[in-house]
Order: sequence, then C-alpha cells, then structure tokens
Amino acid sequence: MRAHRGAMLHFRADPGAHADPASFEFFADGLLVVAAGRVAALGPATELLPGLPRDIEIIAHGDNILIPGFVDAHIHYPQTDVMASGGRQLLDWLKDYTFPTEAVFANSAHARSVAEFFLDELLRNGTTTAMVFCTVHRGSVEAFFQAAAARNLRMVAGKVLMDRNCPQDLRDTAASGERDSRELIESWHDKGRLKYAITPRFAVTSSEAQLQSAGRLAREFPGSLIQSHLAENHAEVAWVKQLFPQARSYLDVYDRYGLLRERTVYAHCLHLDATDRARMAQAGAAAAFCPTSNLQLGSGLFDLSAAAAAGTALVPGSAHVAGVASATAVSTAEDHACALFSDGTVRCWGKNDQGQLGDGTRTSRLTPVAVRGLSGVIQVSAAPGYTCALVDAGGGSGPVKCWGAPSSWSGVGPSHGTLVPVTIGGFNNAIAVSAGSGIACALLSDRTVECWGD
Repeated sequence: MRAHRGAMLHFRADPGAHADPASFEFFADGLLVVAAGRVAALGPATELLPGLPRDIEIIAHGDNILIPGFVDAHIHYPQTDVMASGGRQLLDWLKDYTFPTEAVFANSAHARSVAEFFLDELLRNGTTTAMVFCTVHRGSVEAFFQAAAARNLRMVAGKVLMDRNCPQDLRDTAASGERDSRELIESWHDKGRLKYAITPRFAVTSSEAQLQSAGRLAREFPGSLIQSHLAENHAEVAWVKQLFPQARSYLDVYDRYGLLRERTVYAHCLHLDATDRARMAQAGAAAAFCPTSNLQLGSGLFDLSAAAAAGTALVPGSAHVAGVASATAVSTAEDHACALFSDGTVRCWGKNDQGQLGDGTRTSRLTPVAVRGLSGVIQVSAAPGYTCALVDAGGGSGPVKCWGAPSSWSGVGPSHGTLVPVTIGGFNNAIAVSAGSGIACALLSDRTVECWGD
C-alpha cells in the first residue's frame, strides 16, 4: 500500500455545457491511496491520513495536479510515422500516406519498434487507455499487445479487416481475416488489462462476406468490442452507397451484418441523419468524436447538439495523430523535419536507422527521434543536413545549439550526422534563430545579428 499526496481533480459525471459543480471533485490537498494496484481511497488528506498505517509510503507531488489518465477512443498506432501529414482529404490521404506506411508493418521488427514508441508517446502525453487500430498484419497486433502488456496498460486493439478496395499487399480474405481475428481474441482478449476489438476498417474495404464473418465473430465473442469508421467524408459516404445499394444508410450496412450493439465504437460519425443517431443510441453504440482529424482532413464538423439530443454516447478520439497535440512548432528541410514540443524538447524525423540525418530519399521509417541533451527549447529551425535550436536561459533568450552541422563550422566540431546538439557562437542572449543552406543566423537581445557557416 502507498499513498499519493497533492492537488487532485477527477470527474464523477459529464460536466455538460454549464460545468455542473456536482460533476467533479477537487481536493487542494488530496490523498490517493493505492492497494494491490487499485484505488483504495480518495479524499482530503486531513481526513484520510489518521486512518492509515503509520509506516505507509506517501509520495508528495508538490504543486502538481493529479488527474486520472486520459482515454483515447480512436487512434491508429501504425500512422505514427505520418502524423500531421496534410494536404489531402480522406480517400487520397489513405492512398498517398496511410496505405504505403501500413504496408511496412509486414515486418514484425518494424511493428515492434513503432508500437514501443507509440505507447511511450501516449504515456508521455498522459493517455493511459486507448482503442487502437493495428494493420491487416497479424504481427502488428501481436507486437502492440506485447508492448502494452509489458507496460501493464489498459488497451483495446484489433487486426484491421480489409479484403477489397485497398492495395494487394494490405488485403486479407474473409476466411483468413476471421481465422486470424478468432485466434487473436483467444490469445489476447481479457489477458491482463487488454481487450480485443473486431476491426473492419470501414465498409468500403470489406466485402459482404467479410462483414458477415465479422458479425459471426461478434456473436461468438459477445464480450469483445467492435470498432470501425462511419460517415467520415462525403466521398466515402457516396462510395458506400454504391457498394451497398440495398442499405438505407452507411450505418445500416453495419447493422445488417450484426455489427451494431453495445461495446461498439464508430469513429467520426459526421454525416448521419436523425434516424441513424437514434438507432445508434438504441443499440448502445458510441461515436468517437475526433475534432483534430476532422479538421485536418477537411472532413466536416461533428453535430454535438444533434448527437446529445438523440442520446448517442460520445467518447473522445484523436484518430490519425499520436502525441502531435503537444507539438507547438515544426520546421522542415529537404531531408528532415523537427518538431518542438510544449515541454521544450525536440524530435526530428527523416533519419536513417542510425539516427543520422537522412539523404532526402525517404527510404527509412519516419519515427521521430528525440534530440539528446536538449530541453527548454523555444524555437527550432531546420536546414538541409542540420538543425539549430534556441534554448531559453531565462527571459526568453539564451544560447543557440545546432546538430548535424558541417564540421567546418567554428566551434562545432565533428558532429555531423548525430543528434547531439553543440553550442554555437559563445553568446547566451539570442532571441531568434534561422537556419539556411550552409549558414545560420541568430538575432541577439541587443538587436545585433550573429551568423556562422560557410
């Protein structure tokens, strides 16, 4: 048994539009008692402390506020490497970014690497539970569940089912998809804190035979969850209508095959009518509300008022971005890109497997690599072959540090191709930095400019 002491906030119900004070509890000096991995007590420290053993370990959290972990009801872990890729609507985005990225997950080592990084990023951003899409590859599911189990996380995930209207190397069959899903359910569902979700990607990429097989799985394993996409994009909705002319609506496609019940989460749900919303509420299914993705891909706006009026259960989801919500700035070059996060750290991608700056061929995976020994960054600027960051030493100014820079730069040393920053110039009062082709310049607090390079 141990206890955590500090300010604590948790919600007992949906606060609604008017922040109902009965919906949450806040303890300025709270105590959270944990026994055998479960919450044993929560309340004001002055009330709980007298009843605890004298030798109980108490962890003080200072001025921090403790809250329960966040829950993300819709996210794709294989899309970590294309997070925030824009400039496309849904169907083109899948073709140009998502499907090529997911094809690499046939490599189990790659799947393990991305799963580890993805889960660490979720935890770094406070998300402790998520409902996750893997890829069509069975190995991608195994890798994800293994990584989640090693961290003792509550995770829901499933193998994507796709047997048409997608690249050949991402297709299963109705029979193989059902077989793999059944075996994965038997191996992982309710193992520790893990749950399995039957996962047809969306109606467009599953034949009637595959949707029938998914329905069979749902009946055979009533404790499993179901997840898919629903009415995200106008072109997608029109395509579904062509493929399933007998169905009244997109939702009706899933309903006909036994894929609409409690423990079902449909992502996006933007373009529904009143009949669909009422049917979802009646069935006990939930809609995953994904505003970041909806706006990024220009899919549309979710009608919160209509969903609430129909009694549709709502859960938050991020969809196509993992951890990107904490990025505050990004800078791109021909061969790489770097993002600055709200905690003052920097991560770059476009590297080869040794963590070096790429050569522009984009042949390696695009998993961001953390820049070692760097924190407190307030600005980052990327140029071909190298990157420079401005580090806050107080008052919004400080030194400039660069990495991957030409070794001919004075004071840099032979650091080309590494992700270890080297301090530049000897000054400590820069307020802005800009990197270009072979040169970088800093604006100093006295309004003078210092430049270095070839």
